[in-house]
Amino acid sequence: MFRRALGAAALLLALPVSLPATAAIEALPKDFAIRDIAVNGTTIHARVGGHGPAVVLLHGFGDTGDMWAPLAGPLSATHTVVIPDLRGMGLSSVPEQGYDKKNQAQDVADVLDSLHIERADIVGHDIGNMVAFAFAERYPARTSRLVMMDAPVPGVGPWDDILKSPLLWHFRFGGKDMERLVAGRERIYLDRFWNDFAADPARFDEASRAHYAQLYAQPGHMHAGFAQFAAFDQDVIDNRASVAQGRLKMPVLAIGGGHSLGATMAFIMRFAADNVSELVVTDSGHWLMEEQPQITTAAITAFLNGSGLAVPLNQTRLSAAQVYALGRGPGGAGTSQLQGVQTTILSGNPDAPGPYAFEIRVPAHTRIAAHTHRDNRTALVVSGEWHFGYGTVAKNNSTVKLGPGGFYTEPAGVAHFAYTGDEPTVVYITGEGPTDTHYTSIADDPANR
Repeated sequence: MFRRALGAAALLLALPVSLPATAAIEALPKDFAIRDIAVNGTTIHARVGGHGPAVVLLHGFGDTGDMWAPLAGPLSATHTVVIPDLRGMGLSSVPEQGYDKKNQAQDVADVLDSLHIERADIVGHDIGNMVAFAFAERYPARTSRLVMMDAPVPGVGPWDDILKSPLLWHFRFGGKDMERLVAGRERIYLDRFWNDFAADPARFDEASRAHYAQLYAQPGHMHAGFAQFAAFDQDVIDNRASVAQGRLKMPVLAIGGGHSLGATMAFIMRFAADNVSELVVTDSGHWLMEEQPQITTAAITAFLNGSGLAVPLNQTRLSAAQVYALGRGPGGAGTSQLQGVQTTILSGNPDAPGPYAFEIRVPAHTRIAAHTHRDNRTALVVSGEWHFGYGTVAKNNSTVKLGPGGFYTEPAGVAHFAYTGDEPTVVYITGEGPTDTHYTSIADDPANR
């Protein structure tokens, strides 16, 4: 979506989801307590469950806190999970004013105060993304980690270019006449977002559409939705002022849908934060929790648990002919980089975090000196004759001859070497990036020749 729109821009969707609706959607865990908390001139409807360090999940337009059901259960095993409906959305009250994101950050802070929570991880999607950013800027000491999901940030990075996208006409769509046009047609209006901003509209299922559309149709809710967008001008002023005071220091995970903001989400955040990890969920549009809940949940859970970034393995199917037709190069990260050895990337990026696979084509009578890699790797001989051995010095009598179908491992930090005989050899190698190659002897490194 956003990639189609100049590669930047977030559709910003986030409406309520807690009112009983006619269609059944995935429910939050049954042991989550319901709290209606009077704060900052409004009442915030929140669900709270789990135990451990706190995490706040902030929804966007087109959703409510109910969108977090796939994530809430896994997170609650290690975290106290707080899921508020933003002001004017879901089952929260509908005040006339206060929809600038800096003020809604105070809503979140006040909710945490009422729960006696001093510090939390903050996760946002769409408009919740903007509230999450405002919270981190206004309360950096209270923000442990920040997850920003597929929405631009008013006034930060390429915001002015993002606004030029024709897909984002709804940013300026609001007011009494617009509310009259949409009244009674909330489902039609929302379907436009759910369809246009998804990689596959069918993944935003009918039960969810009926549920959210009913919530949007509640008195004042569409007015509040429009007010979220109308506040962008003030959000630009507030964000530019806060960024000018200093950059965010907490760890940030920027997630973009491959058919939406993609890598632009991380690009935006690097204008305001020092420690940004990037994740692109390739088979998803804007609706990450609806379109790819398992991948998105795994990534967020791993990041918040401090165990690193869980990068998804993309779905790939290539015939032998298709592999052969792919471009070949002299080799990059994780390869020998010897002259004559050709490398084809089959999956992932060896230079970046996450799983990768590549093919090497090694000419006959080629020797690859002893070297190590930082990641664990496995390999399969596809064709030819491959002599492979372990050790810091390459010795012919230390190798095992592997023909087609032969398998071996390259444990992280363990020196190994290889050579071909009278036949060229093709080998497939897989690992978990980022990878590299360090020759045991500096003299053997092709870069020094």
